[in-house]
Amino acid sequence: MLTTGVDVVQISRIARAVDRFGERFLDRVYTPQELAFTRKQAAELAARFAAKEAVSKALGVGVRVLSPRGILWREVETLNERSGKPYVRLHGSAAELAAVQGLTEWAISLSHDGDMAIAFVVAM
Repeated sequence: MLTTGVDVVQISRIARAVDRFGERFLDRVYTPQELAFTRKQAAELAARFAAKEAVSKALGVGVRVLSPRGILWREVETLNERSGKPYVRLHGSAAELAAVQGLTEWAISLSHDGDMAIAFVVAM
């Protein structure tokens, strides 16, 4: 099985959420490792937010705030290899869904420019 997901996020939207809700927002959406890597920079946070949405789309369920079948934000973690290349790590129900669907390999690309961040994932 081959599946894809893509999502685009306004960086300013994530910056506003951080300004308004602070640590409560950050802790609800991002893992400690993601926060350490991004140093809480809005563009990096937005790209990882888009990654969570893109992975949920590739899994065919969305995120829990939009769908009762959806996954939780922190069940998708986007980290970086030493080379800088991003990779996806799944936890909880996201990992279970991937296993049921036979999705064992994930590739992800992140980018941001101006006020937009994008994530594109492919899973096999």
